[in-house]
Formats: sequence, structure tokens, C-alpha cells
Amino acid sequence: MATANKFNIDRAFEKLQPLIEKLDAPVVEFVAQQKNDPFRILIATILSARTNDKITNRVIEKLFAQIKDFAALDKLSVEEIEKLIYPVGFYRQKAVQLKKLPTTIREQFGGIIPSEIDQLVKLPGVGRKTANLVRAVAFGKPAICVDTHVHRISNRWGYVRTKTPFATEIALRKKLPARYWMKINHYLVVFGQTICRPVNPKCNSCQLNDICPKINVG
Repeated sequence: MATANKFNIDRAFEKLQPLIEKLDAPVVEFVAQQKNDPFRILIATILSARTNDKITNRVIEKLFAQIKDFAALDKLSVEEIEKLIYPVGFYRQKAVQLKKLPTTIREQFGGIIPSEIDQLVKLPGVGRKTANLVRAVAFGKPAICVDTHVHRISNRWGYVRTKTPFATEIALRKKLPARYWMKINHYLVVFGQTICRPVNPKCNSCQLNDICPKINVG
């Protein structure tokens, strides 16, 4: 079994790549592949929070058939947005956040979606995870998006020893090679949903079984 302090991150990404290429990308990556539009990516990222990808994909397809930009979104009432984004998780709360977005973008950022984390987190419905993901996917700028999968797996590997996703983000910024910053969320979300699950991970069939220390597993 590999020791925690010697976990080979280069080998891990090398082993994961074939798996990732065979499986569906997370919803925001899917949107970026369709049309690299910061507006669509921002909206999809907000809607994807606490919602599975199948539902999010269905909802964003319906929503983007009705709206193309902030001007179109601004014309909708909260009730109309609710109907368009149902059944995403917390759809009522997200409808209020989406309704506020055009005004916030216009008044605080001159109608342009910002690309910096400290500015993105000022937008309704945008926390650090969403901000990092939008920065990376929409703008192609270095960012480390840490969700529950990234936090859990990087600690399970022993690559970091942290208690919260924010602490994991800070630790990864110091340690993770820059070449993996744009990949880590995509890779570990897919890996965490299929193999390295929170409960009963499929260690015996895992591509990383021979190098993973399996911290706090079992």
C-alpha cells in the first residue's frame, strides 16, 4: 500500500485520464463544450449546485431555449424562472438569485461577467466553488474548484490533510502542480461519482488501487 506522504499525483492523473475520457463530463464542462459562453456557464454552474447532472442538463436545455443573455433573463419574473428551472435543487432560491443577476452584473461590473474570484463571489448564488469553476471553464484562467469530491478524494489519497473544502483549496494551491489546476475538478467529480464514492468505494476495481493509501476507507 502506498504511504500518504509519497502519493504520486502525476501517476494518479495519468491513470485517471483513460477513465475520464470514456465517461460523461460534469454538466458545466458539457455546457462549455457546446458553446464557450460565460453567460451559459455561469447560469449552468449555479443551477447544478445540489442537483444531479441529468436533471441539470434537462433544465438548462429548456432554459437556454428561452433566454440567450442577461437582457432576456431580466425580462422574466421570479415565477417564470421557477417554472423554467424546476426541478433543480432549491429552485425557488435559485430563481431569486437568477433574477438578481442581470442587475448585479450591470450595476457592479458594467454588464461584463468578471473573471476574478473576489468579484465573482459577489454575484447572487456564487460561492467559492462556483467562482473557481466559472473562472476555469468560462475564462480558461487558473483556478482550483473544490467540491465534496475533490475535498474527500484528495484527503483519501493523503495528498492534503484538511478539514474543510476551503482549507483544501488553499492547500492545493500551494502543492498541486499548475498543470492540474484546470483538470482536478473534472477528473475527481467523475472519479468520485463512479469509483471513489463516499460510501463503499470500488477500491478493488479502481485504477489507483496500487498507489492509493485509502485513508479513512473501511
